[in-house]
Amino acid sequence: MADTPLGFFYRETPWRFQAEWADGAWTEGELTSESTITIDEGATCLHYAQQCFEGLKSYAGPDGAPLLFRVDQNAARLRRSAERLLMPPPPEELFLRGVQACVHANRHLLPAADEGGALYVRPLLIGVGPNLGLRPAPRYVFRVFCSPVGPYFSDGLKGIKLLVTEQDRVAPRGMGSYKAGGNYAGGLMLTANAKAQGHTEVLYLDPREHRLLDEAGSANVFGIRDGNTLVTPGSASILPSITMDSLLQLARDRGLDVQRRDVPVEELADFEEMGCTGTAAVITPVAQVTHGERVYRFAAPGAHTKALYDALTQIQYGLREDPHGWVTPVTAAQAAGA
Repeated sequence: MADTPLGFFYRETPWRFQAEWADGAWTEGELTSESTITIDEGATCLHYAQQCFEGLKSYAGPDGAPLLFRVDQNAARLRRSAERLLMPPPPEELFLRGVQACVHANRHLLPAADEGGALYVRPLLIGVGPNLGLRPAPRYVFRVFCSPVGPYFSDGLKGIKLLVTEQDRVAPRGMGSYKAGGNYAGGLMLTANAKAQGHTEVLYLDPREHRLLDEAGSANVFGIRDGNTLVTPGSASILPSITMDSLLQLARDRGLDVQRRDVPVEELADFEEMGCTGTAAVITPVAQVTHGERVYRFAAPGAHTKALYDALTQIQYGLREDPHGWVTPVTAAQAAGA
């Protein structure tokens, strides 16, 4: 990597993987150096948001070789999103081969472990064929590209500030638990407003009654209370985070009492620690939450949050035993589908 500081933004890399679906079948897919995608002006991704995506990271192992973290879960989540949007999901073999091929081809851009960065990998499924009526597209593109990144939140382990918003992210029984692009566009203004007021991100309440914690603008949330209890919202309208699932398992491994349940916003007063989790956020401590006139403050990072962060990242970088079999090495053979 160059000496330029790593941030969380798009950097074009030399290679990406692309496969196409038409007439009921997927192509084999191949690496391409072309960073643009040609679509019809009537493409359903433009008019009807028929689009979904995934986010995962490749980490530099102790020998510098790339590692993937729970990539099979990303394949399963993309399938779930695609089926909800009436899109043909890429078969798991195609998904895994595309991710491996993209990372392997760009492995020279993988940040070193001591840089604290990774290759962020973005598998993308979009309807590119035209339809004027509200119908699924006749043609789809599955693309995987990657970009070297640093931490999503620049404050890192110093702790971020969340602002509870009265606006809704999604509707009850809606699309909130699917990783569809349309779920994110509505939050752009709310995040910008929060930043303009000195906060890092917004914190949403449940869309039905506005009394339960839901999730932050770009991550799931959790709290530590009573010394050894980890609680996280059990809402059906939030994205099922692979990082959160991993965090909960690591918390159980540490002997914490893990509770996934309704979390009233007033329970923030009982939290000793709070954090955000996600592929981009990893585990980011929350230092402060503002809800109307009330301001809640937490240890950032607290002891449990820091220990869970260390355990997760050391597994991701191959520096600790991987008892759950989460890490997959990237090899030339797997990138070729052998």
